[in-house]
Formats: sequence, C-alpha cells, structure tokens
Amino acid sequence: MSRRYFGTDGIRGQSNLFPMTPDLAMRVGTAVGTLFRRGGHRHRVVIGKDTRLSGYMLENALVAGFTAAGLDVFLLGPIPTPAVAMLTRSLRADIGVMISASHNPYQDNGIKLFGPDGYKLSDELESEIEALMDQEIGPQLAKSDEIGRAKRVDGDIYRYIEFVKRTLPKDVTLSGLRIAIDCANGAAYKVAPAALWELGAEVVTIGNAPNGTNINLECGSTHPQTLQRKVHEVRADIGIALDGDADRVIIVDEKGNLVDGDQLMALIGETWANDGILRGQGIVATIMSNLGLERFMQDRGMTLARTKVGDRYVVEHMRSHNFNVGGEQSGHIVLSDFGTTGDGLVAALQVLAAVKRTDRTVSEVCHRFEPVPQLLKNVRFKGGKPLEDKVVKAAISQAESELNNHGRLVIRPSGTEPLIRVMAEGDDRGQLERIVDGLIEVIGSVKPAA
Repeated sequence: MSRRYFGTDGIRGQSNLFPMTPDLAMRVGTAVGTLFRRGGHRHRVVIGKDTRLSGYMLENALVAGFTAAGLDVFLLGPIPTPAVAMLTRSLRADIGVMISASHNPYQDNGIKLFGPDGYKLSDELESEIEALMDQEIGPQLAKSDEIGRAKRVDGDIYRYIEFVKRTLPKDVTLSGLRIAIDCANGAAYKVAPAALWELGAEVVTIGNAPNGTNINLECGSTHPQTLQRKVHEVRADIGIALDGDADRVIIVDEKGNLVDGDQLMALIGETWANDGILRGQGIVATIMSNLGLERFMQDRGMTLARTKVGDRYVVEHMRSHNFNVGGEQSGHIVLSDFGTTGDGLVAALQVLAAVKRTDRTVSEVCHRFEPVPQLLKNVRFKGGKPLEDKVVKAAISQAESELNNHGRLVIRPSGTEPLIRVMAEGDDRGQLERIVDGLIEVIGSVKPAA
C-alpha cells in the first residue's frame, strides 16, 4: 500500500514544502501522541535534532502536537540519532523523535520515530499514524487539564557520552592515539570529541562549528576529502567522519585512504568471531555490499545475509535471525549488543579497539579484503515499469548468464526519482562495463505504454 508521508526512513523532504511543513509536523505529534497514549501513566516523548536551521521550526511544531495530545516533552537539543534511541529507553519514554535528514543538505529535514524499545516503528504503525494525520484533529486533543508540559534537558547528552565510553572494551584505552574527527557540523559536534578525549585520545576536531546551514557542507562522511587532508596535515593515526546525525561513519587511515562500511563490518565481524561474541554465524548487509565482503566471510566459515537497501531492513533481519553485527556499505553499522540503530561513534570505537589491541596501523587493521570491481549507473525512464518489459527481462537474464557465478547483478528502481539503478560487480571490469552499458541502453529504449 502506498503512503503519503512516510518513506523508508521516516518522513523527509525540503523544509517548508510538503511534507516538511510545521502544520504537518504538528499533526505528526498529535497523531503519534494519540496512538501511544496507552494506560493511565503520565506519558512522555523525547525529541532530539541535528543542527539544521529548520530544526527550530519543526521542533516547536512537534512540541505543540505532542503536548496537545497530552504528552510531556523532553527536548534534548542537538544530539545524534542513536542517542535519541538510547535515551528513549533510558528515560522510559513512550516515543522518541529525531529531527534530521541525515546526510542531506541543510535545506532538507526529516522526522524519524522510535518506539519505547528504541527501535524504529514498523510499517504497520506508520500506516496507523498516517490514517490519524488525515482525520479530524479535535477528537485527538487532550482535555484542558491534561495538556502536556515541555522542558529542555540538555544535560542528558552526558548519559549518551558515558554510554558510548562503556562500549570500548575495558582493557583498551585510546591514549597514544591522535584522532582527527569530522563531525559534519552536525548532531555529534559536542558529544563525539568529548567521548574520544575522555577515553584518552589526542583529538583534532573539524566540522564542529554548526551555523544552521553548513551541516554536511563539504564535510562529513559524504565529503571525506576534507578529513583526508586534515589527517595528512596533523599526521593523525586515524580519521573518523560522521554524517549529519552521526548514525554512519567512514574511516580514513593514516595514509589518507578511505575505509567504507564493508571493510568495517568485515573487521568487526572477524574480531567478534575470534572473541567468541559474534551471533548468527555471520553478519547482515544489503544487496549493495561488495562481493569481496561475501567471499571474505565465506573463506572464514561465516555467512553474509543480504537484505534490501535501508538500515531498517538490516535491523529487522538481525532481530529475527539473532545476528548482532550488520550494516551498509555507506557506513551505517548496527551493533545490537550496544544499540538499536546505526551508531557511527560506537562503530568507530570497535575499530579503535582492534587497532590498539593489535598494535598495528589502521591501514593494516582495516584492509580486510580486496574489493571486487563494482560499477553503478542510473538510467532515467519516462513512465511505466520498464523492468517488466519482456526485452528488458531477456537482457537481464542474458547478463546474469554471462556473469555465471563470477559476479553479481543488482537492478532496482530508485525510491525517490524516476531512475533505474544498474549495478554489476565481478572480477573483469571490462565485462562489467559492457554489461552495464548494454542494460542501460535496453532499459532506456523502453517506451511507456500509451
């Protein structure tokens, strides 16, 4: 069933344009408050945000909606998404809200919702919320003497800092390490440098001067070149690049080379297996993770389970099949022993623990496998469903036969644009280019039905 407001990761869009308007944010607060107003106890919601200019507007609109529905609101201020998930449980809140568009530019914003268990809401609950949002608001409002209160609790960021510090193994200290960290002028600009420094590291921080419009601007995990230069400049042992809401991480080694989420999952999975704490006999990743990661896991007697693109699908598979390590190539790393969603800082600490324990350089520790050549191209279509065309199906079948177990082919429509994404990977780059270009030509030639 198609939905009006929710996408794969909450509600997201350009600020002050549908659906990211204050009116809709207030309706979200009222509808969610109504749905989670269960039992006779005093209900509460925690709201965090990143550093976008529009965060003030949406925060106030959400407060109006939640208090109108009879919930008390705890305003956390700028704080990472995983901190909101953690504090939802720690403060025994009925609902958690993060105002963020993650790695998007400042013009965009979004609303992510967490249940009392700290996990993102199910599709079914989101559908119930949408139904309430479209109904008359009057019946959802609390009585005059039951209207909620709101208060700011900025000090609770220190709960998260202490939580993060406890995820580092007790036998490890970061003393002797020079760490360059890029906070993307986002939600972690206070907590990330503080946690690393308190664990003993020498910390060089960039991307920690948010002004409302510079979040992810030529910085952070989506623009790691700034951090690569800083690592060279200060001769850092490691660089850590977070995104706007700090739920993803990219590592830069001491040579300035990038380390993506696939390499991080390989390192953490192998380390946890050696320590006897890996569950599920492997890890969970998406269809976009490199074939090299799959071969790496298989060579060590472990499995790689694949899901659709999106960290929520990774988490769902982890929960239902008892895995404790999963993530995405983009740097969303989910470690369920510690949290319920991706946490860039916690994942980085697991990497730092491996570096300290082995007394080797980051480039040696983090390069676990040689990535298989991977080629991704997009083709725009004008309408219809080109992947259901007989000619396209035949071309895809022929391409899969040509790869013949020596590679992978992933073809999927974009969730936000009229694009078909064609990705192929294998050992022969020339073969990949020929296959992808051929499929692009065939898909692009399909004409929409009259």
